[in-house]
Amino acid sequence: MSESHGEPYNPAEITREEMPCDVLLVGAGPANLALAIRLKQLVASHNESAADDKKLDPQIYVIEKGAEVGNHQLSGAVMDPRGIEELMPDWREKGFPVEGDVGPGSADKMLKLGETSHKAIWVPPIMHNRGKVVVSLNKVVKWLAQQAESLGVNVFAGFAGAEVLYDGRRVLGVRTRDMGVNKWNEKKGEFMPGVDLKAKVTVLGEGTRGSLAKHLIPKLELDKGRNEQVYQLGVKEVWKLGPKGQEKLKPGDVYHTMKWPLPKGVFGGGWIYGMADGMVSIGLVTGLDYKDPALDPHALFQKWKTHPFLKAILEDGELLHYGAKTIPDGGYFSQPRLSADGVMLVGDTAGMLNAMRLKGIHLAIKSGMLAAETIFECLKDGDFSAQRLQRYQNAYETSWAKEELFRVRNFRQGFQRGEFFGMVNVALGFVTGGRGLAGRLSAHADYREYHRLPGEGGTTKPVDKSNFDDKLTFDKLKDVYFSGSKHEEDQPCHLQVTQPDICVTKCTREYGNPCQHFCPANVYEMVPKAEGKGASPQLNREGEGKENTQGLVLKINASNCVHCKTCDIKDPYQIINWVVPEGGQGPVYTNL
Repeated sequence: MSESHGEPYNPAEITREEMPCDVLLVGAGPANLALAIRLKQLVASHNESAADDKKLDPQIYVIEKGAEVGNHQLSGAVMDPRGIEELMPDWREKGFPVEGDVGPGSADKMLKLGETSHKAIWVPPIMHNRGKVVVSLNKVVKWLAQQAESLGVNVFAGFAGAEVLYDGRRVLGVRTRDMGVNKWNEKKGEFMPGVDLKAKVTVLGEGTRGSLAKHLIPKLELDKGRNEQVYQLGVKEVWKLGPKGQEKLKPGDVYHTMKWPLPKGVFGGGWIYGMADGMVSIGLVTGLDYKDPALDPHALFQKWKTHPFLKAILEDGELLHYGAKTIPDGGYFSQPRLSADGVMLVGDTAGMLNAMRLKGIHLAIKSGMLAAETIFECLKDGDFSAQRLQRYQNAYETSWAKEELFRVRNFRQGFQRGEFFGMVNVALGFVTGGRGLAGRLSAHADYREYHRLPGEGGTTKPVDKSNFDDKLTFDKLKDVYFSGSKHEEDQPCHLQVTQPDICVTKCTREYGNPCQHFCPANVYEMVPKAEGKGASPQLNREGEGKENTQGLVLKINASNCVHCKTCDIKDPYQIINWVVPEGGQGPVYTNL
């Protein structure tokens, strides 16, 4: 029986509703929510003494691709409270969610791991965590959203920004994703066209490797003269500890680990953070500038948990939640310019992360506050020109946020030249104010760092799933279950492979298809064509498509995706384009 075809879908022919506002914030993360709160604070203070004709009442819209605010938020996280204290001095009294205080009685250690050994090592004061707080970022942004809404901010969850609207080089706003299109690009059921949200200023706070920002930044040349951004992938689980584990780890205890099981030359390390209610946050971050195309960060994380130190904490516990997220850690020299005509960048989208301290929430909050202060002045004067928005960049350059990042400006780049160079560079950085071995070290994009397979290659290495016991260690599919990730399968694949023939020709031959290894959610598989039929967007309705020399085709399990963006970053040919799925879909992170 032949398959029926629906009505063709042509986005260019659709009549769309326009919704104007003053300030459009894309992404309900800590940066944009802090921006909304700070802007409302400034407006309220202004209106107390302003004449009636000078009072302000800006319409502020926040759109969020998750079904609920916080669903797509994941971090370690030990938070430096400096940002939230500045935004809201009474944050504790208002019920800010804290999992544990890193106080005088808390563990705060860096452990050097061997295969079965561990040793506490000295760390510089800049990396100490006394006075910091362990948090769940998912809970933090839910709380921030409540504060923003109580001030009159409009927060719209389930609306995914799909396209930036331009007038020449000026940003006018964002179009949300159309809903009700099947995987063959045909309308189905109740078709709902996206809305054109127009604003005086649009702020992109999409997190790491934002699907809008990654195109906007080069289009507007915001990265001109800057280093290429580099990333780490953090793979994380939250466990409920058993009685033995709770004896060993208390809320507010902080352990970081280095060395094992990361291969020589691979940057990264682990964390163990004691949370409230007998829970623990654990994770391993792996620098995505690694060179081995068969390296698997998720498998390294599972191996890390088998270390006796970890095993003793977890062995009578229970896995509750899983997630993964990339981290922009190129530092100050990799940050794009923060504004252009009609647009601003905040938070992870703007590279606001201190890679040495593995902290970014406080910097995200500060970037949102600085953006808000510039927007407030623009509202007062009715001037949103590019020149006025440039004041955000100027304010950042004189802020403590820039000062903090400038002190570690060459930290991450040093390790791209090898572990020994990196350590020497760090040591010199402490005595040279962050300069290290050079005034400015360059950085190379992660996908450029692969070593090709020797000779002609041509072998797609099978993924080994035999080393997981489903008690302490788990394969990717089992972990994805604990992420709560859900996607409607009959929709256009949000993981677009723009040149699929490369996957079964050059990529197999040169790298052995690393997508099946770097993805922490088992999204990409190389399978026999019969298994890919009906499941892979690289095959047509009849299941026809090219296969590699082993008779394998690329199968994309898009419904597994946890929105970490690793594929968009680490694909060696940069032919994977991560776009937003229908609004509201993706992981449902809890306590992460």
